[in-house]
Amino acid sequence: MNPFTRYWYRYKYRQTIYAPLFDKPSHEELVALDCETTSLDPHKAELVSIAAIKIRGNTLVTSEPLVLSLRAPSSLNAQSVKVHGIRHQDLVNGISEKDAMLRLINYIGNRPIVGYYIHYDKTILDRYAKRLLGFKLPNAEVEVSDMYRKRLEQALPNAYYDLSMEAIGHHLELPLSGRHDALQDAISAALIYVRLKYGDVPIPTYY
Repeated sequence: MNPFTRYWYRYKYRQTIYAPLFDKPSHEELVALDCETTSLDPHKAELVSIAAIKIRGNTLVTSEPLVLSLRAPSSLNAQSVKVHGIRHQDLVNGISEKDAMLRLINYIGNRPIVGYYIHYDKTILDRYAKRLLGFKLPNAEVEVSDMYRKRLEQALPNAYYDLSMEAIGHHLELPLSGRHDALQDAISAALIYVRLKYGDVPIPTYY
């Protein structure tokens, strides 16, 4: 969100609970985030679950995760269940879309959001926020695969890079979970971010 738009929204919502969202972020904390959805099309996908974890400096705040399960959306079918393994019966106690968005913005505040292909998640969350709250999320995006690619390009220009999460985690010698749910993927993205931000990146012998 550009500064002018942020200022306008901060004025518009100055007397509401949303006002702090539009303050300039300090970047002292970030939030790693991941969503499970019913489709790979971010303009049509419906949310199934959301998970997030705070990053404070070079530390993951694992004691304060956010894990939200929504009510089963109408587009949750056998095909999407194959992707994330979340069934209708797993969502019987799911919360409403608006409750999920309110809990999410209360957790992430105005912090930048970190993720693996985070623009996909952000596009979906923006759709929901615009429809339910009246505005898109103002949070800046930090893409870990892009961070990784740029670090390698500095050492190995024009080389081929495997940008899958598994390959990145293996190269960075990170203990990424093999289980792909929203929380584990958010934790994996957070680990990659911290490693790239604060550590050295080993240079592969070939790519």
